[in-house]
Amino acid sequence: MQIRRLFTRTAAAVLSAALIGMFGAAEYYSRRVPSDLTAEAGAGLSLAGFPELSFSEAVPASGQATLALFGAIPVKNVEIHRAQAPVLTAGGEPFGIKLLMEGVMVTGLGDVEPPGGSGSCPAAEAGVEVGDVIKRAGGLPVSSNAELQRIISSSGGREVSLEIDRGGAQLTASLRPVMSGEGWRGGMWVRDSIAGIGTVTFIDRSTGAFAGLGHPICDSDTGGLVPLQSGEAVPVEITEAQKGERGLPGELRGKFGSSGPMGVLTENCHSGIYGTLTKASSEGLTGEEYKLAYRQEVTKGEAFIRTTVSGTEPRLYSAQIESVDYSDSASPKNMVIRITDRELLEATGGIVQGMSGSPIIQNGKLVGAVTHVFVADPTRGYGIFAETMAAPLMGE
Repeated sequence: MQIRRLFTRTAAAVLSAALIGMFGAAEYYSRRVPSDLTAEAGAGLSLAGFPELSFSEAVPASGQATLALFGAIPVKNVEIHRAQAPVLTAGGEPFGIKLLMEGVMVTGLGDVEPPGGSGSCPAAEAGVEVGDVIKRAGGLPVSSNAELQRIISSSGGREVSLEIDRGGAQLTASLRPVMSGEGWRGGMWVRDSIAGIGTVTFIDRSTGAFAGLGHPICDSDTGGLVPLQSGEAVPVEITEAQKGERGLPGELRGKFGSSGPMGVLTENCHSGIYGTLTKASSEGLTGEEYKLAYRQEVTKGEAFIRTTVSGTEPRLYSAQIESVDYSDSASPKNMVIRITDRELLEATGGIVQGMSGSPIIQNGKLVGAVTHVFVADPTRGYGIFAETMAAPLMGE
């Protein structure tokens, strides 16, 4: 009798532990799979990185379905969407970025020294902060440092109203300029434009629309997303690849072409920079076309990146996708990628600044773009899903 009781208690404990373990595993997977998945009409649906997960019933054309562990333990209800995956031309070409901001961004504050008096900072006293974007001053729109300074200089010391965008919130402030030896001053430094080099990720040949970088263009001093008023994409020739080392990121260096812009820039957002190519630039494309991969199709394993480290012509280089984050995160860090191509490692040490936007190809599809390098290990870095980058062009 005692043996039977001991066996019963042991069996109950083992069963309880197993159930706790299985439901704990279900919670683990629930945090790592998205709430929404998109797939082509009529196509099967599974998460390439989690073969142990499947839908517990037939996947509907659209609507909600339940992902289950080993087809038995419910993990998460997922909303299913159906759409035709676009066919896009892979980029890899370098391009120059010239942005004119919508307003001016405050990059620093400092005291104004009046003749014979003690210094003060009018901007700080008005509540202005580093990272603020000043849209209007004295009731007038401002788009350059010169315009803002002209309004402050002509104030005669009277208060100047400022209309400010602070992280999307619209604020007003009243700035009272201080007279310095150089005239009336507001005690702030501002930036009105940015220039740099990036890589084209893909182009939609049917419209000429293109996307690049895979992450937003942010101000180097404040870290804030740069509001775009207008901008140009211009041709670039890569003249030098500064090799990256542990703790010291490398960099692609180049010169802007003199043949005129290759397109206009229309949007700077969290998934990259977007624009439209000129007809001549669009017709001159040489990249291969690939069908877009939805996030659930991306998996660990062999891949390629298309990038340019010399001149203007991109090439394919071998890489490995080491991990994939399928969750709902809006971060441009959806996957970890490692460069394995010996020639690229010899030339650059791996991923370097300027490669951001280089398309990632896997299993014959466009799966993502390189976005960041690991400073401690330049052979590795992050990538963003191509699906995420394509969403703004698809009206999502």
